This record gives sequence, structure tokens and C-alpha cells, in this order.
Amino acid sequence: MDPNSPFAVWETFFFLVGSSAAGLTGLQFVVIALIAESKRRATGREIDAFTTPTIVHFGGVLLLSALVSAPWHGLSRVAVIIGACGLAGIAYTLLIVRRARSQTTYQVVFSDWLWHVTLPLIAYTALVIAAAFLPGHADRVLFVIGATAMLLLFIGIHNAWDTVTYITVENPQRTEEIDAPAGTQDQVDHSPPASRNAATNTQPLPSKQKSKRKFRGKSSHG
Repeated sequence: MDPNSPFAVWETFFFLVGSSAAGLTGLQFVVIALIAESKRRATGREIDAFTTPTIVHFGGVLLLSALVSAPWHGLSRVAVIIGACGLAGIAYTLLIVRRARSQTTYQVVFSDWLWHVTLPLIAYTALVIAAAFLPGHADRVLFVIGATAMLLLFIGIHNAWDTVTYITVENPQRTEEIDAPAGTQDQVDHSPPASRNAATNTQPLPSKQKSKRKFRGKSSHG
């Protein structure tokens, strides 16, 4: 890299951020493995809406870091490419909105919209604005690009962790709720006939409440 380039002083920063994004991409393989082993399987729509975007965000950080670290001889070309990446990110985020609304297995809550739509949309919009001002204000704009890379990195970490915690905590609870009525029914079946008839006439049937939390392993998916 040209030592006189404004990117030179950011080389170490983007090297660390890009390496982190590449390493954390492997976390998604762990998430998919946990999904495969869980009793609650994710649908293709769930994965497209809540898991694949995490890979895209990590990939965006890696690409952004590579672009800034490349030996450019000017700022105009890299600004155009960074702006194109930002526009692609905005378009993809809008696609996530449609996918989240089209899936029917989970009712999306506020935290899902925040971490899967709002914050990524802010990050990619900031990237487009930064690209527009990069040729004339590189010293300041690089702080915006660096902050955007960090935001996308933390969005990916949060969403991946959210999926993992849901799989490991929510699924066992759901299994216990489903198994409990079956155990009660076994006790009734072993009771005398008169007791079974009395219980049938006086006690309402157990109801199974629908979980309002999402399986983010549609991914785990603030």
C-alpha cells in the first residue's frame, strides 16, 4: 500500500476487523449444526430471513476490509465500489423484510426488526454516504467506514449468539411443556375406570400454548 495513501494508517485496523469477520463466519457452521441436531427444525424461509443475513454481514465486513487494504492509486474507484456495496446491502436488507414477513412459523418481534433490519439498514446507508464523500474528505470518512464495519460485525455476532441461545435454552423448555401432558395422561390411563370417567367429565383438556418466540436458527433469528 502507498504510504502516502489515507488508507495506510487504517491498514492494521481493517486487517483485524476483516480477520475477525472471516473467523466468526465459522460460527454459523456451528449454528447450523445445532439446528440439525435440535428437535425443532428450521424451514428454508426461516434460514433465509434470520441466518443467511449473518453470513452476508460477515462477508460484507471482510470485503470492505479487503477493499480498503488494497493498493489503490486513487480514491474515486474505491469510492464507487464501496458505494455499490452499500447499495447492495440496502437492497438485501429490504429483501430480508419481505422474507421475514412471508415466513409463517414465527411472529417477528421488535428486537428482530432492530437487529435484522434497522441496524443493518443504518450501516449500509452510512456506507453509501461515506462513499460519496470519500474522495474529498478521506481522513474523516474513513472513521465512518470503520464504524460501519464494526457495526456490521457486532450485528452478526449478536444474531448468531441469539440463535445459539434460543436453541440451547428454548427448545428444552418446549420439550418439557410438550411431554408434561403426555405424562399426565399416562397417570389417568392407569387409574380405575370410575376415576377416569370422573376426570373426563370434570376436568378440561390440557391446552398447549403456542410459543411466541422465534426459532432464529432459521437460521441463532437484539
